[in-house]
Amino acid sequence: MEGSFFVYLQRLEMLVFFSGYPLVYYGVRWIAGNKPGDGSFGSSLISFLPRAYALLGTLYLGLLLKNAYPDFSASYIKQKLQEPYLVLWGLLSLLFWIPAFTRKPVYSLLHSLVFFFFLAKDISYAFFGLTTDNHAVHNDMNIYTVSILINLISLLFITTIFFLFSHFRKFFKP
Repeated sequence: MEGSFFVYLQRLEMLVFFSGYPLVYYGVRWIAGNKPGDGSFGSSLISFLPRAYALLGTLYLGLLLKNAYPDFSASYIKQKLQEPYLVLWGLLSLLFWIPAFTRKPVYSLLHSLVFFFFLAKDISYAFFGLTTDNHAVHNDMNIYTVSILINLISLLFITTIFFLFSHFRKFFKP
């Protein structure tokens, strides 16, 4: 039973970082409209989405390293990781720092749908009466709200950094 509690906690950590991304992605797509690449602010936001997702993956890696501190041995990390394949899938979000993966923002959406599945599974189990634990759904909704906020803040941060760099590049251009 102890293992299942820690699996649940580790899954909640992953949900905090990755589950709100599909809603943010579709919100940005809705704001941008159906004209990708037209140079508007909305199309710029779409191009920033994978980088914002990669930032969340970097923050998740930081959390994993913080939790593993001070013992970074392979045996300790293997003991602490309850779902290593899911953690590895979450760490694959770091690939979105690479420009080749950034060119297709839909790849970041597909990556995040794995984590959204766990949220949808818990909600559907409660909806169809397959579980009597309403606290799990309540926790999931709180986590989902936090995840949406973290994803929006990440997108805002990446957008701000990009526009500051482009402004200073124009300012200091000889």
